[in-house]
Amino acid sequence: MNKLMLATATTALMTGAAWAQDPITEVKIGIELGFTGPLESIVPAMAAGAELAIAEVNTAGTLLGGATVTTARADSTCTDAGAASAAAEGLVTGEMVDAIMGADCSGVTSAILQNVARPNGIVMISPSATSPALSDAEDDGLFFRTAPSDARQGVVMTDVLMDREITNVALTYTNNDYGKGLADAFQAAFEAAGGTVTISAAHEDGKGDYSSEVAALAAAGGDVLVVAGYTDQGGKGIIQNALDTGAFDTFVLPDGMVGQQLVDDIGEGLTGSFGQFPGTDSAGAETFQAMATEAGFDGTGAFAGESYDAAALIMLAMEAAGSNESAVFKDHVMDVANAPGTEIFPGELAKAIELLKAGEDIDYVGATAVELIGNGESAGNYREIEIRDGAIETVGYR
Repeated sequence: MNKLMLATATTALMTGAAWAQDPITEVKIGIELGFTGPLESIVPAMAAGAELAIAEVNTAGTLLGGATVTTARADSTCTDAGAASAAAEGLVTGEMVDAIMGADCSGVTSAILQNVARPNGIVMISPSATSPALSDAEDDGLFFRTAPSDARQGVVMTDVLMDREITNVALTYTNNDYGKGLADAFQAAFEAAGGTVTISAAHEDGKGDYSSEVAALAAAGGDVLVVAGYTDQGGKGIIQNALDTGAFDTFVLPDGMVGQQLVDDIGEGLTGSFGQFPGTDSAGAETFQAMATEAGFDGTGAFAGESYDAAALIMLAMEAAGSNESAVFKDHVMDVANAPGTEIFPGELAKAIELLKAGEDIDYVGATAVELIGNGESAGNYREIEIRDGAIETVGYR
């Protein structure tokens, strides 16, 4: 009897040990971005950036002992919080993703975080949600972003204007978390620097006519019009109407307004307009752009590099934790993103995995000179741009 009990217990222990050591064969990452909606012209390069990092890791074949990384896409719509949350729920409970690369726009990102990610304990790393409100959001340690807060962009935009000796501006913003957050951050920084905002007025996306909004902006006056909107929606409509009526001829374009499609659609009227979006002149940025070109997409587009970095950080944090479970690897995201450790650039994800397997530290620099601060957001670097000859030209970095 005792021998039988001992044998049974031993078998149970061996079975439990074998189960605990079962290899992880698949990691699944959801990519939730606004494939439709006001940013749909820049989203394809963002998704391609994330998928480039995933393809790189799959080519190495060494993540978590040989797991294959698969993806599932979902449409955040950028503007519809209910639809975005439902799409995220489909990723988590239907596709059974281990993490989400996304979302993109701030309002839907906040909704997904509170309605889906927190209740299900799923890590999210957004490449482009920039609302200052997200800095203090309740997130249970699950939310990170590789794009800087608009609190930082407001200061950078102020510096760009002051360096051009422009101290009198009109301001319009899309009426949502992103637009209001950026508008407030910019106005505070600009006025603190001695500038004047003649009017700060919201606009709604999806309208066919913006003549009344532009009339109010024109009546207030300003040397330039700051448009904190979206490339494929109200921001574009505001600019076109302002040009048609002669209300303004120069526009300041923050990150949500920087896209080649906008330049193509508006044409010569945008020549001389300027702005900024997250970006860096680091060695990693140059390498990423070359990799993107080889992969067939524009690596200089807004938030493409941030998307590569977001996906890379998810996978490297998993490797550091030895687990694809969000509850485990969430505590390793900040570790792999920051010093100390061997610096890791695009194209070096296999090297990073090997270093982590060897118990060594890494400092993921990536495509955008990643440094995560505070509650897990990018410290922030910006590319200053100007529209010249129908193209978005880089004129400096901030």
